[in-house]
Amino acid sequence: MKVVLSGHQLATETKLLAEKLLAKHISSENLVLVGIQQGGVVVADKIVEAIRELQPGQTIEYGQLDITFYRDDIRQKIITPDEMHIPFSIENKIIVLIDDVLFTGRTIKAALDALLDYGRPEKVELCVLVDRKEHRQFPIQADYAGQTIKTGKTDKVKLVRNESGELEVVLISEN
Repeated sequence: MKVVLSGHQLATETKLLAEKLLAKHISSENLVLVGIQQGGVVVADKIVEAIRELQPGQTIEYGQLDITFYRDDIRQKIITPDEMHIPFSIENKIIVLIDDVLFTGRTIKAALDALLDYGRPEKVELCVLVDRKEHRQFPIQADYAGQTIKTGKTDKVKLVRNESGELEVVLISEN
């Protein structure tokens, strides 16, 4: 197991992602951030926290999206759904989907399918902490990415808590 982003680096990357979002979206009036359960919510929480530090008092619409029943592998295993929490309209809003790792694109495709059940956004952007570009199975690309890393197809990249309880991103090689 190899640490890709330590706790300190993860904090730095999420703050940089928050700054990139704010630079592109000067006004948050039409902006909605949506974390994809589970790892995406952890990253989204940190990005929202960083935005609130960078722009105190600014209102941020933030929701959590459960894609369990939209996944194409649901028939292969029994999955317990996560909590869905989008307490506002997404009609004609700019949605920033947030996830921890972009790998094949299947999770994002499922998230887009789930999101459309809530309405028709003006635009959807994608923000990820780690991009594993070379393994894409769908034509999906991140608008904002913290780190782009090269991995083997069977490698796993996970957001985990270390022995100290600190969040970090690790690469688990199958070699």
